[in-house]
Amino acid sequence: MPHVYAIGDPHLSLSVPNKAMDVFGARWKDHAERIREAWQDTVDDGDLVLVPGDVSWAMYLSDAKADLAFLGALRGTKLLLRGNHDYWWQSVTQVRAALPQGMYALQNDTFRFGDLYVCGTRGWTVPESSHFKESADRKLYERERIRLDLSLSALPKDAPAVGMLHFPPFSETGEKSAFAERFEAAGVSDVVYGHLHGASHRFAFNGEANGVRYHLVSADYLDFVPKRIRSF
Repeated sequence: MPHVYAIGDPHLSLSVPNKAMDVFGARWKDHAERIREAWQDTVDDGDLVLVPGDVSWAMYLSDAKADLAFLGALRGTKLLLRGNHDYWWQSVTQVRAALPQGMYALQNDTFRFGDLYVCGTRGWTVPESSHFKESADRKLYERERIRLDLSLSALPKDAPAVGMLHFPPFSETGEKSAFAERFEAAGVSDVVYGHLHGASHRFAFNGEANGVRYHLVSADYLDFVPKRIRSF
């Protein structure tokens, strides 16, 4: 029976050595190797692994290829989403052309894996958050909301589906955003997201709300072990 796993924010830097993540604490020491070992021990070839953003510190696609190859060599089918630090991800057409076999990119559409569909978008800081700044965030938030609508519009009616975001769909006090409302209306079973690290983990919403299970899957939150989201 295939499984769906998720692990976000790997923040790989195989071609950008000055971006080693252990500057953020001992928890991140040798994190790429820890991800590789845990992934290979957890995931089977027939499984799907969702990677909701902040894949690589590279600034350019050419520099990200080493990090993509690292993930591409791991077990399972990989589905990537763009994070706020994925500066190398500009044209999704170019990104898709550069991905290793068995790796896919989600943007403005859905991804089918057997009978399951995956939908989503990067997201942004939500208006319900105290960190939201109207002048700086509104335009980006609205663009991501439209992108989620495009993705959900490609979802077949009543199809089993899971959702991906990079940013949390709730404020730090648990107020839900339009992103969460749209996932609920679409009937997805689960939504995975990342972006939060360290002390910010305490602001994450993990659990069920209105029939949708939400999962924080930042790599450091999971201790670098992919989390099983569902089976099918």
